[in-house]
Amino acid sequence: MINMELIRTELEGLYGSEVTRDMTQIIKLYEIYEGKGQDWATPTLDYMPTKKITNFIKKLIKEESRFLFGKSPEIVAISDNKEQAENIRQYIAKVLKNSLFQDKLVKGARDCFIGKRVALKLSGGKDKPIKVSFRPALEFVFEPKDDDVDELNKIIFFYSINNKEYKEDQRFWKQKYYMQNNLCYVDEGVYDGNGRVVELIHEHTNTGLSFIPAYVIINDGLTGDLKGESDVEELKENQMIYNKLSSDDVDSLKFNMFPQTVATDAEEDSLKDMVIAPGALIDLQTNKVSEHQAQISKLESTFGYGQKLEDTLKRIKSELYETLNIPNLNMDDLKGVMTSGKSMKALYWQLITRCEEKYMSWQPALEWLCYAILEMSNTYGIENIDIPEDLRIEVHNVYPLLEDEQEEKMLDMQEVTTKVRSIKSYLKKWGHLEDKQAQDEIYQIKTEGDLLNGDHIFDGAIENE
Repeated sequence: MINMELIRTELEGLYGSEVTRDMTQIIKLYEIYEGKGQDWATPTLDYMPTKKITNFIKKLIKEESRFLFGKSPEIVAISDNKEQAENIRQYIAKVLKNSLFQDKLVKGARDCFIGKRVALKLSGGKDKPIKVSFRPALEFVFEPKDDDVDELNKIIFFYSINNKEYKEDQRFWKQKYYMQNNLCYVDEGVYDGNGRVVELIHEHTNTGLSFIPAYVIINDGLTGDLKGESDVEELKENQMIYNKLSSDDVDSLKFNMFPQTVATDAEEDSLKDMVIAPGALIDLQTNKVSEHQAQISKLESTFGYGQKLEDTLKRIKSELYETLNIPNLNMDDLKGVMTSGKSMKALYWQLITRCEEKYMSWQPALEWLCYAILEMSNTYGIENIDIPEDLRIEVHNVYPLLEDEQEEKMLDMQEVTTKVRSIKSYLKKWGHLEDKQAQDEIYQIKTEGDLLNGDHIFDGAIENE
């Protein structure tokens, strides 16, 4: 349940009216995604038409979000002070892990693909741990700065607490962040269906932050687009055609695959008790007014459109997959292909490029998230973090594709041998070691090398023996 009055009071003018209309459309998009919105009207017939919904939309969007964020993005902290940079990276990773961020990231991407946009939100404060969450388009509205659509001027989060019929009994939670004099303030409270305050939690409270702890990610769209585009919208037409054809096929099978019994010149009374069963005896009597002998026969169906329908359904399904650049593969298609990671990468190349385009909107948001976590931690005294002036944080995406690990290991080893890669870097990458563990491993390698090379340590060990 959405309180449109609450939205209109926060977003005035043409933009506010456009947002409320867009909210109604997003509700329909979610219904289509779930399958309920894929229903269609049928004419009044003497039988109940089949309505078979094969929900490719849900399957494809889930597959798209899994491919984009099925593996956790890699956070890299870069600074001349490598030890401090590593500590910062580990702290950010700990906060994200405690927030179950990886699971939320996949679901947040799914909401973004359906509802055109999603909000990445930070919460927490003094005596409260930092938490990261995503909010779907139906639970927030925002207003950008006049001179920069990428910067937030204010953002309002809300959701329904109950589902009462009368507005006086309805309850909505609302939280508004807004900037004033380069500081972020928050209003929070519970309101009724008419937008009147029932309980005030915060009123013009200074958060102590120099930024709004939220970031809006827009799905596709054009320059300056504040709404975004839905992947469901691209798929729905082909999905509806597929459902209708598939349902008509079931009805055609139901009514045409069985032969019909035909009786000619037969007495009506002899047909009333006729039984159609294996070995059944038929007492067929000729109609008294007929000049011909009564006969009974079978009318076989000329059911012969099967191949055409199969080709049409296959083509529509292929178009659904191609719309999102997802390869339509099965195990038979992969025979003889699954020989290397390069082959698999070639099959998924179009999907990779599509996800790379989408990641252009996600990467700034994820990197903003890392910096925001550090600032909130220092502002609220959650963790005393010394942030180097030259700190740079990058978040790289990783796709869940088969990789040629052995070949990549050999190339990395050659880089170590030619001194263009450090041993520590190799150990951290392939041994999955932390910075200190990799350093200890290097010392152990050196110690063993000294022993095996007949150094004085090795000689002393023999004398002691």
